[in-house]
Amino acid sequence: MNIVETEFLTKRYGQGETAVIALDRINLKIAAGEFVAVMGPSGCGKSTLLHLIGGLDRPTSGQVSLAGQDLATLKDDALTELRRREIGFVFQFYNLIPVLTALENAALPLVLDGVKTEEAQAKAKTWLERLDLSDRLDHRPDQLSGGQQQRVAIARALISDPALILADEPTGNLDSRAADELAGSLRQIVDEWNRAILLVTHDPRISAYADRIIFLKDGTIVDETRLSEQERSAARSGEILEVR
Repeated sequence: MNIVETEFLTKRYGQGETAVIALDRINLKIAAGEFVAVMGPSGCGKSTLLHLIGGLDRPTSGQVSLAGQDLATLKDDALTELRRREIGFVFQFYNLIPVLTALENAALPLVLDGVKTEEAQAKAKTWLERLDLSDRLDHRPDQLSGGQQQRVAIARALISDPALILADEPTGNLDSRAADELAGSLRQIVDEWNRAILLVTHDPRISAYADRIIFLKDGTIVDETRLSEQERSAARSGEILEVR
């Protein structure tokens, strides 16, 4: 089953001769439990692609479907509900609330959705423990390392049991060791809990944890590489792969 399908997805900013085409007729499918990385130079449309798939922006033309639902047919309230329950977002900057603990930050989406605090925190605890943060539940963000903060953000993204995780440069603020640990956590989320992940990254080592790497240039897909288990294992052992 495909979680995401785009057809001729196009995003244009401005009009006439000054118009900028950020994405140009992108066709993309992401299956359930598939880890897809997107690479390319700055300004090639990587973040725009994530924003359109996540319903944070509307395309100029073309279509985005999430689990068979055409996002263009949804009114704002329905789209907001779909984002909250079916998509988890992880960004370069962790966006944690400074005065809340790791447990409270991870539980927040469910609390805002009307779930009782005790129930939300019990589920948050489960995800934080899965991400090796069982001894950091009561720590505030300023008491956590960058890698730990990002894992709290991942737990927060997963707590609603979304089908899709969208990650925009999630290792961009981390050192190489923390980045590899985080990429390993993303791989685990795919392998053990069957979530689909679409990851934007500039780092070939991080992209090598994915099942498939898509290369964008000037708003179009110019190449695609599928990675074998051997290549992913090499990445997990710290060996930098030359991405084709």
